[in-house]
Amino acid sequence: MPKSSLSYPKVCKHRDGRYYVDFNLNSKRYRLFSGKRINSSLYPNSYPSKLRRNKAILLAKEVYDYLVSNNYSFTKPLSSIELFDFIINSKLNEPLSKSYKKTLSKTVRHLRDELITKGHISKQFINNIPLKYSNNTSYNTTRRHLNVLVNYLYENGFKIEKSSLKTRKQNEKLHKPINNVKALLDEVYMHNKNLHLCCLLIYCCLLRPHQEIRRLKWSDFSDDLSTISLSGNKVKSKRNRIVPVPIYIRQLLVKGQPQHNIFTGTTRPLNEDYFKTLWGRFKRVSKLLEQDQTLYSFRHTGAIEIFKRTGSITKLQKAMGHSSINVSLTYLRGLEIAELKEEDMPMV
Repeated sequence: MPKSSLSYPKVCKHRDGRYYVDFNLNSKRYRLFSGKRINSSLYPNSYPSKLRRNKAILLAKEVYDYLVSNNYSFTKPLSSIELFDFIINSKLNEPLSKSYKKTLSKTVRHLRDELITKGHISKQFINNIPLKYSNNTSYNTTRRHLNVLVNYLYENGFKIEKSSLKTRKQNEKLHKPINNVKALLDEVYMHNKNLHLCCLLIYCCLLRPHQEIRRLKWSDFSDDLSTISLSGNKVKSKRNRIVPVPIYIRQLLVKGQPQHNIFTGTTRPLNEDYFKTLWGRFKRVSKLLEQDQTLYSFRHTGAIEIFKRTGSITKLQKAMGHSSINVSLTYLRGLEIAELKEEDMPMV
Protein backbone atom coordinates (compact mmCIF):
# COMPACT_ATOMS: atom_id res chain seq x y z
CA MET A 1 0.00 0.00 0.00
CA PRO A 2 1.43 3.47 -0.89
CA LYS A 3 2.63 5.60 2.03
CA SER A 4 -0.05 8.28 1.57
CA SER A 5 -3.06 5.99 1.33
CA LEU A 6 -6.29 5.09 3.00
CA SER A 7 -8.38 1.92 2.98
CA TYR A 8 -12.12 2.33 3.24
CA PRO A 9 -13.10 1.71 6.90
CA LYS A 10 -14.71 -1.67 7.58
CA VAL A 11 -17.45 -2.02 10.17
CA CYS A 12 -16.51 -4.67 12.75
CA LYS A 13 -18.10 -6.05 15.88
CA HIS A 14 -16.08 -6.53 19.02
CA ARG A 15 -16.62 -9.62 21.13
CA ASP A 16 -18.16 -7.46 23.86
CA GLY A 17 -20.86 -6.37 21.39
CA ARG A 18 -19.51 -2.92 20.55
CA TYR A 19 -19.06 -1.81 16.94
CA TYR A 20 -16.00 -0.07 15.54
CA VAL A 21 -14.50 0.89 12.18
CA ASP A 22 -11.20 -0.65 11.12
CA PHE A 23 -8.91 0.86 8.45
CA ASN A 24 -5.33 1.49 7.41
CA LEU A 25 -4.03 5.04 7.02
CA ASN A 26 -0.54 5.60 5.67
CA SER A 27 0.53 2.04 6.58
CA LYS A 28 -0.85 2.26 10.10
CA ARG A 29 -3.91 0.41 11.40
CA TYR A 30 -6.65 2.28 13.27
CA ARG A 31 -9.74 1.19 15.22
CA LEU A 32 -12.28 3.88 16.05
CA PHE A 33 -15.25 3.21 18.32
CA SER A 34 -16.55 6.76 17.99
CA GLY A 35 -16.19 9.95 15.93
CA LYS A 36 -14.20 11.78 18.62
CA ARG A 37 -10.95 11.60 16.61
CA ILE A 38 -12.54 13.56 13.75
CA ASN A 39 -14.54 15.92 16.00
CA SER A 40 -17.77 14.09 15.20
CA SER A 41 -20.60 13.64 17.71
CA LEU A 42 -21.40 10.17 16.34
CA TYR A 43 -21.05 7.43 18.99
CA PRO A 44 -22.56 4.21 17.49
CA ASN A 45 -22.34 2.26 20.76
CA SER A 46 -24.46 4.80 22.59
CA TYR A 47 -27.46 3.63 20.54
CA PRO A 48 -29.64 0.55 21.16
CA SER A 49 -27.91 -2.62 19.97
CA LYS A 50 -30.13 -3.05 16.89
CA LEU A 51 -29.15 0.42 15.60
CA ARG A 52 -25.42 0.27 16.28
CA ARG A 53 -24.33 -1.34 13.01
CA ASN A 54 -26.11 1.26 10.84
CA LYS A 55 -24.57 4.06 12.93
CA ALA A 56 -21.15 2.45 12.56
CA ILE A 57 -21.66 2.44 8.75
CA LEU A 58 -22.36 6.19 8.95
CA LEU A 59 -19.22 6.63 11.06
CA ALA A 60 -17.15 4.76 8.45
CA LYS A 61 -18.29 7.20 5.76
CA GLU A 62 -17.66 10.24 8.00
CA VAL A 63 -14.14 9.04 8.82
CA TYR A 64 -13.32 8.33 5.16
CA ASP A 65 -14.65 11.67 3.93
CA TYR A 66 -12.81 13.56 6.68
CA LEU A 67 -9.44 11.95 5.97
CA VAL A 68 -9.70 12.38 2.19
CA SER A 69 -10.59 16.06 2.54
CA ASN A 70 -7.88 16.58 5.18
CA ASN A 71 -4.94 15.35 3.08
CA TYR A 72 -4.99 11.86 4.62
CA SER A 73 -4.31 13.10 8.13
CA PHE A 74 -6.18 13.41 11.43
CA THR A 75 -4.41 16.70 12.07
CA LYS A 76 -6.21 19.55 10.40
CA PRO A 77 -3.73 21.87 8.64
CA LEU A 78 -3.55 25.36 10.05
CA SER A 79 -4.81 28.26 7.99
CA SER A 80 -2.22 30.89 7.03
CA ILE A 81 -3.34 33.22 9.82
CA GLU A 82 -3.35 30.36 12.37
CA LEU A 83 0.16 29.33 11.33
CA PHE A 84 1.31 32.97 11.45
CA ASP A 85 -0.08 33.42 14.97
CA PHE A 86 1.41 30.13 16.16
CA ILE A 87 4.92 30.98 14.92
CA ILE A 88 4.82 34.59 16.12
CA ASN A 89 3.57 33.57 19.58
CA SER A 90 6.48 31.17 19.78
CA LYS A 91 8.88 34.04 19.02
CA LEU A 92 7.28 36.45 21.48
CA ASN A 93 7.36 33.81 24.23
CA GLU A 94 11.15 33.79 24.08
CA PRO A 95 12.95 35.53 27.00
CA LEU A 96 12.93 38.99 25.39
CA SER A 97 12.97 42.33 27.16
CA LYS A 98 9.61 43.99 27.67
CA SER A 99 10.51 46.98 25.48
CA TYR A 100 11.89 44.80 22.66
CA LYS A 101 8.82 42.57 22.74
CA LYS A 102 6.63 45.69 22.55
CA THR A 103 8.57 46.91 19.50
CA LEU A 104 8.27 43.55 17.73
CA SER A 105 4.53 43.39 18.50
CA LYS A 106 4.00 46.69 16.70
CA THR A 107 5.61 45.27 13.55
CA VAL A 108 3.62 42.03 13.94
CA ARG A 109 0.37 44.01 13.73
CA HIS A 110 1.39 45.49 10.36
CA LEU A 111 2.23 42.04 8.94
CA ARG A 112 -0.88 40.39 10.36
CA ASP A 113 -3.23 43.08 9.04
CA GLU A 114 -1.73 42.66 5.57
CA LEU A 115 -2.12 38.87 5.78
CA ILE A 116 -5.79 39.19 6.75
CA THR A 117 -6.49 41.77 4.03
CA LYS A 118 -4.54 40.28 1.13
CA GLY A 119 -4.22 36.62 2.12
CA HIS A 120 -0.42 36.83 1.84
CA ILE A 121 2.49 39.11 2.76
CA SER A 122 4.33 40.29 -0.33
CA LYS A 123 8.00 41.20 -0.54
CA GLN A 124 7.02 44.67 -1.73
CA PHE A 125 4.92 45.23 1.39
CA ILE A 126 7.80 44.12 3.62
CA ASN A 127 10.22 46.46 1.86
CA ASN A 128 7.82 49.40 2.09
CA ILE A 129 7.71 49.34 5.90
CA PRO A 130 11.30 50.60 6.46
CA LEU A 131 11.28 52.72 3.27
CA LYS A 132 8.78 55.16 4.76
CA TYR A 133 11.57 56.46 7.02
CA SER A 134 13.92 59.07 5.57
CA ASN A 135 16.05 59.03 8.71
CA ASN A 136 18.74 56.35 8.30
CA THR A 137 18.72 55.36 11.96
CA SER A 138 14.95 54.81 11.99
CA TYR A 139 15.19 52.96 8.66
CA ASN A 140 17.92 50.61 9.92
CA THR A 141 16.19 49.97 13.24
CA THR A 142 12.84 49.16 11.57
CA ARG A 143 14.56 47.00 8.96
CA ARG A 144 16.39 45.05 11.65
CA HIS A 145 13.24 44.36 13.69
CA LEU A 146 11.31 43.42 10.55
CA ASN A 147 14.01 40.98 9.44
CA VAL A 148 13.95 39.27 12.84
CA LEU A 149 10.27 38.44 12.36
CA VAL A 150 10.34 37.65 8.63
CA ASN A 151 13.37 35.37 8.96
CA TYR A 152 11.78 33.56 11.92
CA LEU A 153 8.55 33.02 9.97
CA TYR A 154 10.50 31.75 6.95
CA GLU A 155 12.64 29.37 9.03
CA ASN A 156 9.55 27.88 10.67
CA GLY A 157 7.75 27.00 7.46
CA PHE A 158 5.62 30.06 6.81
CA LYS A 159 5.48 31.00 3.14
CA ILE A 160 7.04 34.47 2.96
CA GLU A 161 9.78 36.17 0.96
CA LYS A 162 12.69 37.77 2.75
CA SER A 163 13.38 41.49 2.44
CA SER A 164 15.96 42.55 -0.14
CA LEU A 165 16.71 45.91 1.49
CA LYS A 166 20.27 46.70 2.54
CA THR A 167 21.34 48.62 5.60
CA ARG A 168 22.02 52.33 5.21
CA LYS A 169 25.07 54.13 6.46
CA GLN A 170 24.18 56.35 9.38
CA ASN A 171 26.05 59.08 11.14
CA GLU A 172 27.24 58.07 14.58
CA LYS A 173 25.55 60.12 17.27
CA LEU A 174 27.74 60.57 20.34
CA HIS A 175 26.70 61.26 23.91
CA LYS A 176 28.74 64.39 24.51
CA PRO A 177 31.12 64.05 27.50
CA ILE A 178 30.67 66.33 30.50
CA ASN A 179 33.47 68.77 31.32
CA ASN A 180 32.45 69.79 34.84
CA VAL A 181 30.87 66.68 36.30
CA LYS A 182 30.74 67.92 39.91
CA ALA A 183 28.91 71.14 39.04
CA LEU A 184 26.36 69.28 36.94
CA LEU A 185 25.84 66.65 39.65
CA ASP A 186 25.25 69.42 42.20
CA GLU A 187 22.62 70.92 39.90
CA VAL A 188 20.96 67.51 39.49
CA TYR A 189 20.97 67.04 43.28
CA MET A 190 19.02 70.28 43.76
CA HIS A 191 16.51 69.10 41.13
CA ASN A 192 15.81 65.51 42.24
CA LYS A 193 17.59 63.20 44.73
CA ASN A 194 16.69 59.97 42.89
CA LEU A 195 18.01 61.35 39.61
CA HIS A 196 21.17 62.48 41.40
CA LEU A 197 21.80 58.98 42.78
CA CYS A 198 21.13 57.52 39.34
CA CYS A 199 23.67 59.89 37.72
CA LEU A 200 26.25 59.06 40.39
CA LEU A 201 25.84 55.32 39.76
CA ILE A 202 26.13 55.88 36.01
CA TYR A 203 29.30 57.99 36.32
CA CYS A 204 31.08 56.22 39.18
CA CYS A 205 29.95 52.62 38.64
CA LEU A 206 29.31 52.79 34.87
CA LEU A 207 25.92 51.12 35.24
CA ARG A 208 23.19 51.60 32.68
CA PRO A 209 20.30 53.73 33.99
CA HIS A 210 17.06 52.30 32.64
CA GLN A 211 17.58 48.63 33.46
CA GLU A 212 20.59 48.01 35.69
CA ILE A 213 20.18 51.02 38.03
CA ARG A 214 16.38 51.27 37.97
CA ARG A 215 16.03 47.66 39.09
CA LEU A 216 18.78 47.63 41.75
CA LYS A 217 17.89 45.82 44.99
CA TRP A 218 19.73 45.98 48.28
CA SER A 219 20.57 42.30 47.82
CA ASP A 220 22.69 43.34 44.81
CA PHE A 221 25.03 45.15 47.22
CA SER A 222 27.60 43.56 49.50
CA ASP A 223 26.97 43.80 53.24
CA ASP A 224 29.21 46.86 53.57
CA LEU A 225 27.78 48.39 50.33
CA SER A 226 31.28 48.43 48.80
CA THR A 227 30.38 46.40 45.70
CA ILE A 228 27.42 45.75 43.43
CA SER A 229 27.05 42.25 41.99
CA LEU A 230 24.71 41.77 39.04
CA SER A 231 23.90 38.36 37.57
CA GLY A 232 23.90 37.87 33.81
CA ASN A 233 20.11 38.13 33.49
CA LYS A 234 20.29 41.73 34.76
CA VAL A 235 23.10 42.86 32.45
CA LYS A 236 23.04 43.69 28.75
CA SER A 237 26.14 41.56 28.03
CA LYS A 238 24.49 38.57 29.84
CA ARG A 239 27.67 38.14 31.91
CA ASN A 240 27.96 38.40 35.67
CA ARG A 241 29.23 41.82 36.67
CA ILE A 242 30.83 43.12 39.88
CA VAL A 243 31.58 46.83 40.29
CA PRO A 244 33.05 48.77 43.24
CA VAL A 245 30.97 51.49 44.92
CA PRO A 246 32.97 54.62 45.86
CA ILE A 247 32.71 55.82 49.45
CA TYR A 248 30.95 59.07 48.53
CA ILE A 249 28.08 57.01 47.08
CA ARG A 250 28.03 54.66 50.08
CA GLN A 251 27.57 57.66 52.37
CA LEU A 252 24.29 58.45 50.59
CA LEU A 253 22.89 54.93 50.92
CA VAL A 254 20.69 53.69 53.75
CA LYS A 255 20.40 49.94 53.38
CA GLY A 256 16.92 48.46 53.38
CA GLN A 257 15.38 44.99 53.12
CA PRO A 258 17.34 42.66 50.76
CA GLN A 259 14.51 42.24 48.22
CA HIS A 260 13.49 45.90 48.24
CA ASN A 261 14.32 48.24 45.37
CA ILE A 262 16.80 50.93 46.48
CA PHE A 263 14.59 53.73 45.11
CA THR A 264 11.05 52.59 45.95
CA GLY A 265 11.68 50.78 49.24
CA THR A 266 9.35 48.01 48.02
CA THR A 267 9.73 44.85 45.95
CA ARG A 268 8.49 46.74 42.88
CA PRO A 269 10.94 48.80 40.81
CA LEU A 270 10.29 52.23 39.32
CA ASN A 271 8.42 52.31 35.99
CA GLU A 272 10.54 51.94 32.86
CA ASP A 273 10.34 55.60 31.84
CA TYR A 274 10.99 57.05 35.31
CA PHE A 275 14.55 58.31 34.78
CA LYS A 276 13.86 59.25 31.17
CA THR A 277 11.00 61.48 32.36
CA LEU A 278 13.06 63.02 35.18
CA TRP A 279 15.93 63.75 32.81
CA GLY A 280 13.59 65.40 30.33
CA ARG A 281 12.29 67.70 33.07
CA PHE A 282 15.83 68.47 34.25
CA LYS A 283 16.93 69.38 30.73
CA ARG A 284 14.28 72.06 30.54
CA VAL A 285 15.53 73.88 33.65
CA SER A 286 19.27 73.13 33.66
CA LYS A 287 21.68 76.03 33.18
CA LEU A 288 24.76 73.82 32.81
CA LEU A 289 23.63 71.05 30.49
CA GLU A 290 24.95 71.30 26.93
CA GLN A 291 23.42 70.06 23.69
CA ASP A 292 23.84 66.32 23.02
CA GLN A 293 24.53 65.63 26.69
CA THR A 294 22.30 62.82 27.95
CA LEU A 295 22.11 60.49 30.93
CA TYR A 296 24.55 58.25 29.09
CA SER A 297 27.02 61.16 28.92
CA PHE A 298 27.83 60.38 32.58
CA ARG A 299 28.75 56.82 31.54
CA HIS A 300 30.86 58.05 28.61
CA THR A 301 32.61 60.58 30.83
CA GLY A 302 33.31 57.92 33.46
CA ALA A 303 34.74 55.65 30.78
CA ILE A 304 37.06 58.42 29.58
CA GLU A 305 38.34 58.89 33.12
CA ILE A 306 39.05 55.17 33.51
CA PHE A 307 40.89 54.98 30.20
CA LYS A 308 42.92 58.13 30.96
CA ARG A 309 43.95 56.74 34.35
CA THR A 310 44.71 53.16 33.31
CA GLY A 311 45.37 53.26 29.56
CA SER A 312 43.98 49.70 29.58
CA ILE A 313 41.30 48.65 27.12
CA THR A 314 40.86 45.41 29.11
CA LYS A 315 40.07 47.28 32.31
CA LEU A 316 37.72 49.55 30.38
CA GLN A 317 35.94 46.51 28.96
CA LYS A 318 35.41 45.03 32.43
CA ALA A 319 34.34 48.35 33.93
CA MET A 320 31.82 48.99 31.14
CA GLY A 321 30.46 45.43 31.28
CA HIS A 322 31.02 44.87 27.57
CA SER A 323 30.80 41.33 26.20
CA SER A 324 34.10 41.62 24.30
CA ILE A 325 37.06 43.93 23.73
CA ASN A 326 35.79 44.51 20.19
CA VAL A 327 32.72 46.20 21.65
CA SER A 328 34.92 48.40 23.81
CA LEU A 329 37.13 49.30 20.84
CA THR A 330 34.05 50.41 18.92
CA TYR A 331 32.84 52.29 21.97
CA LEU A 332 36.23 53.93 22.52
CA ARG A 333 36.19 55.53 19.08
CA GLY A 334 33.31 57.65 20.29
CA LEU A 335 34.91 58.80 23.53
CA GLU A 336 36.78 61.67 21.89
CA ILE A 337 40.16 60.65 23.27
CA ALA A 338 43.12 61.74 21.17
CA GLU A 339 45.10 58.67 20.18
CA LEU A 340 48.30 60.74 19.79
CA LYS A 341 49.68 63.30 22.23
CA GLU A 342 52.01 66.16 21.34
CA GLU A 343 55.01 64.32 22.83
CA ASP A 344 54.24 61.35 20.57
CA MET A 345 54.88 63.43 17.42
CA PRO A 346 58.25 63.53 15.63
CA MET A 347 60.62 66.20 16.94
CA VAL A 348 63.14 68.27 14.96
